[in-house]
Amino acid sequence: MKKCWCIPPKQNAAFVACMEDVLEVYHRPYNPEFPVVCMDEKPYQLLGESRPPLPMKPGSPKCEDSEYIRNGACSIFIFTEPLKGLRYTEVSQRRTKIDWARNIETLLEDYYPTAEKVALIMDNLNTHGIASLYAAFPAHKALKLAKRLEIHYTPKHGSWLNIAEIELSAMTQQCLDRRIDNISTLADEINAWRTDRNNASKSVKWQFYTDDARTKLFHLYPVT
Repeated sequence: MKKCWCIPPKQNAAFVACMEDVLEVYHRPYNPEFPVVCMDEKPYQLLGESRPPLPMKPGSPKCEDSEYIRNGACSIFIFTEPLKGLRYTEVSQRRTKIDWARNIETLLEDYYPTAEKVALIMDNLNTHGIASLYAAFPAHKALKLAKRLEIHYTPKHGSWLNIAEIELSAMTQQCLDRRIDNISTLADEINAWRTDRNNASKSVKWQFYTDDARTKLFHLYPVT
């Protein structure tokens, strides 16, 4: 029997509330003083070749041995501003609350130093929160960073609402479709992908809004 995900009825109200909150943020007009940024992260396993692959030849594709060497894992952070067609990436050894906090510091101080606030859309992972800033920085700096964030969480089972997920999918297909055995090479490859995509101003045209949700996903709305 084919299975599909579903939302327990008791959680419908929470799902709808988070969904409509995010959809309303996506409906905002572009404002450089208050940019909308989507964030996500992806674990990545570093794999090496146990035997040199056979290069592609006329009439014969490249051949790789099914056996590989595990070289550990790392985490890829991505931030994307959909309306401007920009994204920022970082490859980290880990994905702790400290790593998340330092990425937020870079986002606010290096990429948006003059923005009054940044509306940040992301999933509700336990490391994605203001408490992580206080774990990474002195209180006065943590508060300064926190004041410049307006956080909007996507609901559970609602990762499709995060545009950063679309960027991660594009990255996976266009850049991570082969074995990469070390974190330095991975960072270089992702930086090159990001630069090309930013130069082309690739953007996501979000066309699903609150009215659409109330029509097409009416079965998720609690009956009152």
